[in-house]
Amino acid sequence: MSLFDEDVPRKPRTGAITVGEELSALSETDLAERIEALHEEINRTQRELEQRGNIRDAANSLFQK
Repeated sequence: MSLFDEDVPRKPRTGAITVGEELSALSETDLAERIEALHEEINRTQRELEQRGNIRDAANSLFQK
């Protein structure tokens, strides 16, 4: 550990991505990680939407008999 490591501001690693967050302070690696996290969140959201659609379709078919 360097003597000056404490002078480097550390970005919080909460896992949360804030829409509209200032990006100019992020490194290229941070930006790439952000993009990957956003892709993962989009995929997760799409799966949830599909699941809800399947549940809705199942309920509709059950009650339309």
